[in-house]
Amino acid sequence: MRIDLHTHSLESDGTQTPRDVVLSARQAGLDVVALTDHDTTGGWEQALATAREIGIGFVPGIEISCEIDHRSLHLLGYLINPADTGLAQELTKARDSRESRAHRMVERLSADTGLQWADVEKRVTAGATIGRPHIADALVDIGRVCDRAEAFDKYLHPGTKYHVGHYAVDPVRGVELVLAAGGVPVLAHPFSHVTGRVVADSTVEAMVEAGLIGIEVDHRDQGEQARAHAEQFARRYGLIRTGSSDYHGAGKPNLLGENTTAPDQFEQLVARATGATQVFLP
Repeated sequence: MRIDLHTHSLESDGTQTPRDVVLSARQAGLDVVALTDHDTTGGWEQALATAREIGIGFVPGIEISCEIDHRSLHLLGYLINPADTGLAQELTKARDSRESRAHRMVERLSADTGLQWADVEKRVTAGATIGRPHIADALVDIGRVCDRAEAFDKYLHPGTKYHVGHYAVDPVRGVELVLAAGGVPVLAHPFSHVTGRVVADSTVEAMVEAGLIGIEVDHRDQGEQARAHAEQFARRYGLIRTGSSDYHGAGKPNLLGENTTAPDQFEQLVARATGATQVFLP
């Protein structure tokens, strides 16, 4: 089985609909795909319907924005109950913060680039979680940059005068929320030097103590040394090891299935869920 447990759609910062993500997964030869949009489960219904239609496995998931000591990190939550009150409140808070942050960044960018909020709105699907990639795409549309990468390098990374932070939950609290919602918490690409979000070992250890179940080992932003470090954590604490593409459609060069999760690790992940949300397997 070829299993990819980390993808994004137009519901957050991907460039394809949930349906097209699943169709693309089938075209890429995957047997199972997870949809893990940022701070939203809005794409689950469409993705699941498509998976049933074409006969591919589907895992409902989410990627939660976390922050500790002014350092951001991401937590994947699989098979959560989206109606869980505690988690739902945090996700709403995060989405609202992302939108207000995007407004403030556009205000800062406007004087130097001519960017307007209406330009960003054209790039956002109704109900989607707004993020910097939408601003990047709008900057491409108005001719200020050639692609998302240039937009981030020139205007959107944390070191620029245009950058604004947003609310993100403490990672230990994030683990607790996913567990309380019946889900399986997996730390995403923790040692990614490419994104500048290298998670401190002490933070990973605190998350393990809170009940972290898995760690994303194989990811394109983690080189050989970073993967070995993640593997060490997996062995030391008995964590499930995942591998994923972090696919965003045309938004990033990541390709579906370029990293995958071993079937035995996937089986363990599914078995650790405690809620009613289930994997679909044809």
